[in-house]
Amino acid sequence: MREALMDILIWLGAGLSALGLLGLIWCIIRVARARRAKLTDAELRAVVQKTVPLNMGALMLSVLGLMVVIVGIFLG
Repeated sequence: MREALMDILIWLGAGLSALGLLGLIWCIIRVARARRAKLTDAELRAVVQKTVPLNMGALMLSVLGLMVVIVGIFLG
């Protein structure tokens, strides 16, 4: 029973990490599109400033997911 719970914990952490990775990829694509659009410096800066909090949140989600995976491995 305990091993099954740890397996669920590991897969839950892997899912969180995957969501965080998708968020990071989305942030990269968003800024790349803004750069390709040849926006002015102020407009590009505004896009990047809006993207940074989302980028940090996605990074934190990915890190938390990896931490959950590690906890599941150690406890399993």
